[in-house]
Amino acid sequence: MLETKGLTSFYGDFQALFGIDVRVDKNEVVSLIGSNGAGKTTTMRTITGLIDCDTTMVLWNGQAIGHLRADQIAKLGIAMVPEGRQLFPSLSVEENLKIGAQNKRAGFWTLKRVYDLFPVLGERRRQGATTLSGGQQQMVAIGRALMSNPEIILFDEISLGLAPIIINQIYDALPDIIDNGLSALIVEQDISRALSIAKRCYCLSEGKITLTGSTDSISRDDVSQAYFGKI
Repeated sequence: MLETKGLTSFYGDFQALFGIDVRVDKNEVVSLIGSNGAGKTTTMRTITGLIDCDTTMVLWNGQAIGHLRADQIAKLGIAMVPEGRQLFPSLSVEENLKIGAQNKRAGFWTLKRVYDLFPVLGERRRQGATTLSGGQQQMVAIGRALMSNPEIILFDEISLGLAPIIINQIYDALPDIIDNGLSALIVEQDISRALSIAKRCYCLSEGKITLTGSTDSISRDDVSQAYFGKI
């Protein structure tokens, strides 16, 4: 479904990614792990068109999409929950959610179904989105992505800065999200969670893949060595 081939990425003259090969198949959950600065967010941003790359470095259902703008990529069925949530502060919870439906893709996810998934958002739908707690804001960001009815959703640092009880609530909701036909690529610094929810895992260090494999075959020692680039 989604694949990168020799993905490189730059911030000006600084090269952040060095030949990244990542694949996510239909109805598959894949984790991308690594320490701060490893290149995880850059990978996500490049896949979704927020950072430029060569045309053939990102493939969607076999078609090269590296040349497309972010809005064009979203219309294909690729959504991202960005690091830091990036909600619109002037809009209510419900207005933020409706932004996700701008591409008018048909599918399972509606306002009602998002509110069924996260009832607190229904209760506070008229409230300013950025006045919510951090965990509730993350739910809005997830709901906004779901409202685009994507085929794959990219979660960038899904649990960053959240209280453990909120992290548990969000991870408890993920099976309901994925069971409705979605694939997912999840950036997560919590290794245990990353390995528990995904079928396969990639580890990044200094912009390079240092480990890949099925999560049931990778040992914690393997991850520890790859995490710090000691291979």
